[in-house]
Amino acid sequence: MKYKNFETLKSNTDFNRVYAAKRSYANRLLVVYILENGTDANRLGVSVSKKVGNSIVRHRLARLIRESYRLHADEVMTGFDIIVVARTGLKNKDYFETESALLHLLKMHKLINK
Repeated sequence: MKYKNFETLKSNTDFNRVYAAKRSYANRLLVVYILENGTDANRLGVSVSKKVGNSIVRHRLARLIRESYRLHADEVMTGFDIIVVARTGLKNKDYFETESALLHLLKMHKLINK
């Protein structure tokens, strides 16, 4: 799926390539992996394990993460593949806590200048 400001990572090989680069930061709720992709656009991948909850919970968390990124996509430097992995602590959190956790990790990666 292509959003206005970013595309999505879909293929397993793309995910594995980003994981293999081993550039990650984590907090209590999320882990963010990044890798430069050589283009002028960002690609976002979201991973929510079955350990986090049933399909309804996993899909809700993926939507929260995607929406948090979408609303701040203009602030993020371009040219990166970004994978966001949800941890089990995210299960009972709301949008604002999810957004805060994501922005914190993007700042740690120096993808946001604020």
